[in-house]
Amino acid sequence: MKKLIALALAAVMMFSLCACAGTGTKQPTAEYTGEKLPVSLSVISSQAWPVKEDWKLWEYMEEGSGFEIDVQPLINDGSKLTLMFVGGENLTDLVSFQWKTATGKYSHQGALIPLDDVEEHMPNYVAWRNSLSEDDYKNVITTRKAADGKIYLSPSIGREKTGGKGWLYRKDIFEKHNIATPTNFDELYEVCKQLKELYPDSYPFCPNQLLTNIGTAGSSWQKWWEWLEYYDFDNEKWGWGMAAPIALDILTYFKRLIDEGLCPPNAVTLAGTSWDELITSERGFIFPNFATRIDYFNGLAQGNVEGFEIDAMIPPVATEQGVSMVENRSYDQRGYVLANTKDQARIENAARFLDWLYTDEAMELVSWGKEGETYEIVDGKKQYILDDKGTQVLTLYGFTTVGGYMRFDPEAAAATESEAMARTRDMRLEHTLPYSNPYLWVEFTEDENEVYASYYDTCKKYTEEFCAKILLGQEPMSKLDEFQKILREDLGVDELLEMYTTAYDRVK
Repeated sequence: MKKLIALALAAVMMFSLCACAGTGTKQPTAEYTGEKLPVSLSVISSQAWPVKEDWKLWEYMEEGSGFEIDVQPLINDGSKLTLMFVGGENLTDLVSFQWKTATGKYSHQGALIPLDDVEEHMPNYVAWRNSLSEDDYKNVITTRKAADGKIYLSPSIGREKTGGKGWLYRKDIFEKHNIATPTNFDELYEVCKQLKELYPDSYPFCPNQLLTNIGTAGSSWQKWWEWLEYYDFDNEKWGWGMAAPIALDILTYFKRLIDEGLCPPNAVTLAGTSWDELITSERGFIFPNFATRIDYFNGLAQGNVEGFEIDAMIPPVATEQGVSMVENRSYDQRGYVLANTKDQARIENAARFLDWLYTDEAMELVSWGKEGETYEIVDGKKQYILDDKGTQVLTLYGFTTVGGYMRFDPEAAAATESEAMARTRDMRLEHTLPYSNPYLWVEFTEDENEVYASYYDTCKKYTEEFCAKILLGQEPMSKLDEFQKILREDLGVDELLEMYTTAYDRVK
């Protein structure tokens, strides 16, 4: 990969290009100058999915944008990021992030440039943003707003319809015994009893980290409900799940499953290989979780369990207030931040490159690449060209990597899914809440962070410990009122929710 050329040259070039920037959709590139403008990218890398500098992705980005790209793999640890942004060591023009909340402290420190301040250099971005539907704007743009109302992390779109969450089950076991998937929680209980009779050593309802996945299924009981903090979009109100009246019914139901051996006694802490072993044997059959677990468990059991098949089912409903939906974890938080290099030429140059990523041309190149090289047309549809090993397009070409796109073609995203995932995609989307809960992305001011630090961990720990004791029979259900009173009067959960209200009202 070509290295970053002298900044002095960039400054001279940028000065000569100022009059060319204009409002057109084509940004200044080698086409106009005879030289490629430089831009450096820090791209998140890991041992499992290492960034490769020879990916076709970077080649296509350079050809399409006219920029000379210096890609620097970044192991996403806090100390390295702090050195980059605060110490200025090896600071690149653009730095990729997987989560919006991780960018907050750097924007507070003045280490980032808000996109709002460089919109004159980003006409493609502005045109794309202004073309979004109301729902897309709410999911893609509003979720990017920082505490000051500005956007520091570039919005991304196109991959949110893949993955997400759902209710998963052992389809092969249900078909073997001609069992219908439950439509409500009374039927869920009866199905679990039937499976327990067939497989006495099993725990038919078998989620990992039970409280978290009770939250995943929370809307079955009360729309938008989650076990800790959550926002009710219908009533425009924040709540703390286990402090709500519905918590009694929810805890009572799941305690019954545990007491009758229909759910693992250690479900609150169940994780890792212990959970894997239950699901990949004849011992765990139903669980709400990320839909990617379909491929994970089907792959894990392949060749070991004959006929093994995990699939997604329509979520059952528990109450009249509930809906057949799961929490929305389908939105994409990936993006770039524009580093404050204190070099105006570099900042404007990086903004122009980032702007190119919002063009139709960029979406095509970073999603599919080029016909005959990375994809072909089969029966009138695009299809990735894979190697003999069937290597994933991420590893083979770099497509879908963090920092590899801002707009991704939804059809390309769908083409990366397995048949098992694709088969249930539309159903899962239909049964997913329309918005992600704001606690996942809302950003606080420094004063609000103090409130958060004062109350959140204490309230969470107390809630988790009490609920675990209730589910294990170590505390009577009659103590729930006392628990909720302590949360409100002694531990400050109401003050915490008031802070959330203020923070969200500022940017919603």
